[in-house]
Amino acid sequence: MKKSLWFTALVSTLFLAASVTTASAGRLVLKGSTTVLPIAQKISEAYMAAHPDVKISLSGGGSGNGIKAVVDQTADIGNSSRFIKGKEVKLATGKGVLPVPHRIALDCIVPVIHPDNPVDDLSLDQLKQIYLGKITNWKQVGGPDKKIVVISRDSSSGTFDAWKSLVMKKERVTPRALTQPSNGGLVTQVATTKGAIAYIALGYMNKEVKAVRVGGVKGSAETTLNGRYPISRPLFMFTNGWPKGETLDFINFILSRKGQALVEEAGSISLY
Repeated sequence: MKKSLWFTALVSTLFLAASVTTASAGRLVLKGSTTVLPIAQKISEAYMAAHPDVKISLSGGGSGNGIKAVVDQTADIGNSSRFIKGKEVKLATGKGVLPVPHRIALDCIVPVIHPDNPVDDLSLDQLKQIYLGKITNWKQVGGPDKKIVVISRDSSSGTFDAWKSLVMKKERVTPRALTQPSNGGLVTQVATTKGAIAYIALGYMNKEVKAVRVGGVKGSAETTLNGRYPISRPLFMFTNGWPKGETLDFINFILSRKGQALVEEAGSISLY
């Protein structure tokens, strides 16, 4: 409710204030979430093919860094797999920046393990206990007698924030957990560590890791859209003020039917 009220107030303010954009003619800078990165890459390639006079610079670094780039006005678009936090809003408005969220896709977070691990289903509580460090051996959840290697995202990650909210219920991940700065890093570490468990965005699923069902439900576009899968979230792009010019055209392209088809090609979930 607080987020809705804040967003309504912000939009009202935007119509009364002059929009600000860092975009220069023919150039866009995007920074932030590694979850949104595959989408941004697909969209950027298609957009530049249709607009050869436009150059797009794209980098990862995590959702927090994407929002910070908008606040610091070093990017036209900040990619984020979470909503903006209150302290970030305060920091932004203190600098005269009005961060506007644009929901561009949906995603679900999938627990993954090594393909040789026979475990194929874990409850939300079992996942929480594993990440609290209270379940430490796979035999405690029906698997082999093998130590669980817990791997998590770093704290600047929107995926970490979603996991902490939806699975951990705000409790802290065990300090013994290994951390990775990207979804790709998680996949690589799980693929090479037989006792490992991690959580990744749906778009990063591949044959190198094995997806685990959550409470009997497989993470997919269908179970995200119908609300059955419990670890789902929207994905955002943030701009400073209501976008104009090239930035607005780019956002509109993502939200078009063609853009949403590219969202699906990137492995994420279309809004439509």
